[in-house]
Amino acid sequence: MGDNNGSSNGGASPPPPSSSQPSPPAPFNPEQYKAMQRQSWDGVAQGWLAWWQTFEKGAQKVSDRLVELAEVKPGHRVLDVATGIGEPAITAAKRVRPSGRVTAIDISPQMLEIARQRAMTNGLEQVVEFKEGDAEAVGLHDSRFDAVLSRWGLMFFPNLDATLDKMHRALVPGGILSAAVWSAPPRVPLLDLAFSTARKQISAPPPPPGALGPFRLADEAALRRSLARAGFGNVRTEKMTVTFSFSSAEDFMRFHRSIAAPIHTMIAGQTDERKEELWKSIADAARPYAGPGGRIDLDNEVICATGQRQRRWS
Repeated sequence: MGDNNGSSNGGASPPPPSSSQPSPPAPFNPEQYKAMQRQSWDGVAQGWLAWWQTFEKGAQKVSDRLVELAEVKPGHRVLDVATGIGEPAITAAKRVRPSGRVTAIDISPQMLEIARQRAMTNGLEQVVEFKEGDAEAVGLHDSRFDAVLSRWGLMFFPNLDATLDKMHRALVPGGILSAAVWSAPPRVPLLDLAFSTARKQISAPPPPPGALGPFRLADEAALRRSLARAGFGNVRTEKMTVTFSFSSAEDFMRFHRSIAAPIHTMIAGQTDERKEELWKSIADAARPYAGPGGRIDLDNEVICATGQRQRRWS
């Protein structure tokens, strides 16, 4: 892409814009983005209903670690932001019962229905309350929660600083935030293998650094700075590896076809025939990862971040 200093025009002033030149991109509209997020996740909720157990065989390890890092105990009040199918809310509810309570928020009502079903199956419907809402806009009482949790949610908030500030204020003094985000794309084949294949198939460029999406907070130092700006103390990050397993390359493809809202959004304008070719290409891309018998085990790097609302000493 050329520069704008006129060098490609012999040093002369650039010509005035013509009507044939493309219009500048529309400014980012966070409300429109969030409406699209709600629609996208609602659209794959039935897929999550079919696949959540496969996903949680790997992801449960992250929920356990977040609850541990936040030092959740019986009787605690816990907030889970962007709970999706109910994690780590359900894991936390098992820890705080019988006298503690968990409040879990998500923007997608259809995903919350799955979370409620899971809570009922575990006998936790009196311990955890699920609320539909935009975490950036929902009202939260100050100094209410002993812990705030978020598993793979922070990356999608357009106004991250304001959201973290709200989480900080929602904690009691001494309360802890613990959150999980994905590491850099090459270290997360569960997502990048499918996403990068889809982009290649439709000749789409990779998202720019810092773009809203799964890998937005892969920079640990930047993530720590964001928590510090929101007022958190004792900010730390750590990495962990989680493994997701599939019986075959086709199983991996079916998983993404059922639950991957970003891919469905990416290919929405393609013909049905082209979409079928694209999904087949994702299965083909996964095949080299297969072991004996065709089983695929994908190791993925996750970043866990913690911060504490400082106590004020008189």
